[in-house]
Amino acid sequence: MREKLLQLEEALNQLEQYYLIRKGQKEQIEKELLEKEEKLKKLTAERDKLEKTRYLLLVAGQYAREQAKKYLEDIATSTLQYVFGPEISLEIELSERAGANTAEFFVVSDYGSLKVKNRPEDARGGGVVDILSLALRIFLLNAVEPKIKGPLLLDEPGKHVSDEFVSSLAMFLKETSRHFNRQVIMVTHNQNLAGIADKAFLVELKEGVSEVRELNL
Repeated sequence: MREKLLQLEEALNQLEQYYLIRKGQKEQIEKELLEKEEKLKKLTAERDKLEKTRYLLLVAGQYAREQAKKYLEDIATSTLQYVFGPEISLEIELSERAGANTAEFFVVSDYGSLKVKNRPEDARGGGVVDILSLALRIFLLNAVEPKIKGPLLLDEPGKHVSDEFVSSLAMFLKETSRHFNRQVIMVTHNQNLAGIADKAFLVELKEGVSEVRELNL
């Protein structure tokens, strides 16, 4: 009988030890669970904050793109109309393809009851592309931050603009220089464009040597 009691006592001791071990494991698991839950709460809060930030940046980016689009449309349209007349304008269509933002340019010609919308290269010859390229350069010089200082450098501006519109282009360049208080330095073979300069120089190649002389305008 005594031996059975000893065996029972030993079994109870072992059971108690097992219980204490399992209890300790349970408390450790509960502690780790609480730590994980707290970490999850922090990560969830951080994720929500990042999602809100991403949304705000997306909205801000869309707003900035729309503002830049309108600004460029205004500058390009003013440039086109200054040179070619009031019936022409630029429209920019923004879209997203394969996760990338894209912009397509269209020149709209207004013929009263008829409006024709073409890509720049298909509208009125290469002169339109030349003028849009000039407008884009002016836009970038005056829109980016920090501001780009220095003159506006042009190599054969309006090379494909027909003779009837060159005088308008010349006056536009003169007005651009005055409006933005920015010097314009250009290389040109066109006498009308050279004629608007405050200073003009003729470069001639003679026997392999470039000779430069100032022109009296």
